[in-house]
Amino acid sequence: MYTFKIEGIENTNQYEELIKVFLSPGEFKLIKEDDLDIQSSELQSAVVFSFKGDKEELKRDIYRFLQKETGKTPKWGILTGIRPVKLAGEMTDLLGRDETLRRLSDEYLLHPEKTELITNILDYQRRLLGKPQKNSLSIYAGIPFCPTRCLYCSFTSNQVKKPEIDRYLQALHKEIEYCGEKLRSHEIAAESLYIGGGTPTTLDEAQLEVLLDKLRSCFDMSELKEFTVEAGRPDTITREKLEVMKAAGVGRISINPQSMKQHTLDLIGRAHTTEETVKAFELAGKVGFECINADLIAGLPEEDVDDFKDSLDTMIGLGAENITVHTLAVKRASRLKEMDDKFNYRREEVREAMLAYAHSKLKAEGYVPYYLYRQKHTSGNTENIGFCKNDLISPYNVRIMEEAQSILALGAGGISKVYYPDENRLERVANVSNYEIYIDRIDEMIERKENNFWR
Repeated sequence: MYTFKIEGIENTNQYEELIKVFLSPGEFKLIKEDDLDIQSSELQSAVVFSFKGDKEELKRDIYRFLQKETGKTPKWGILTGIRPVKLAGEMTDLLGRDETLRRLSDEYLLHPEKTELITNILDYQRRLLGKPQKNSLSIYAGIPFCPTRCLYCSFTSNQVKKPEIDRYLQALHKEIEYCGEKLRSHEIAAESLYIGGGTPTTLDEAQLEVLLDKLRSCFDMSELKEFTVEAGRPDTITREKLEVMKAAGVGRISINPQSMKQHTLDLIGRAHTTEETVKAFELAGKVGFECINADLIAGLPEEDVDDFKDSLDTMIGLGAENITVHTLAVKRASRLKEMDDKFNYRREEVREAMLAYAHSKLKAEGYVPYYLYRQKHTSGNTENIGFCKNDLISPYNVRIMEEAQSILALGAGGISKVYYPDENRLERVANVSNYEIYIDRIDEMIERKENNFWR
């Protein structure tokens, strides 16, 4: 059991996150400056780190101490943030490429593999997309319903009957109408429109058609680079729903099996079969979407490297143009966290092997990594990466991580972000996450946008 004390810092969260890369919460205790109930024996045995005016130097001190103690050398160095590609971009614009590479290596202690990865992704994004147009934004519409709740899920997800979904959609349509009028009056164009969840294809064909018609009638689609609907659960996909989406102009959908091992699907609460995944891909291919994304998760319970290889190889064989590889992150609000609060510290080498295979296999098959983000509580201090084929990227995924464009988020759990380019900062404007409260307080959600988004 380690006891640490950080002197000269009030908010120690980022340093605690770095310690957690090396040690599980039960293996250390962090003493804060204002702790009053600390025993003298704990103070005497504590490892003390002192802040001397440079936060990054303090992180390097902690990293090097724990590296020596544990024998671990995390490849992301002292970085604990979600958006390393964004950091590389800001540094490149300010300091140039060579100095950025030096600092990522010498000051942030990144492994060369990670430095190369994020700078290559940055170059690829800028070549394909460039920077956002001045009067543009991305739109997100959330459908907070799923057939079942997955073991690892911490998102807004509800299992309800059709009348409740109808009530929700009525409120969402009101917010869509309001935002459509605002976009027209401010002469702002939507670069991307992304319908996520939950599982949007939990809606039946009629509900889905009405929602898509509402979006098309309220928003100018003429400058869209992406129109995505997450059809994530294969068991919610029908030919009729796919045809409704295709007719509405949807170009990209997600079919997200997470795994192609049936035992795993049963274990994590996915109420679909591997056969339904294959059928969903076949149907989508016949309807003719420009791009299909497939999500897979490395490190699911009871899976080994061969299981992950089989899942990835199957997605490639089914023709997914985008494949997003997530590393399992055990969030506080998930059932898996309740069952095993140290799950993300177990079998770290297995996750590393899974990700190594994904990189080599996808590269060999012509896929390129095009966006990346990291999460807290991820096993092995790894990352989530989206791969694409034939330059079929998701602009929305890039922009949400780049944080250089406003995001207009509609629906329960939607968090809009207003971008102020002169200050390079975002302000969040959140809707409530509970769908019933969202319905009851829809006028307040609109008022929040009126006062905080459009000003």
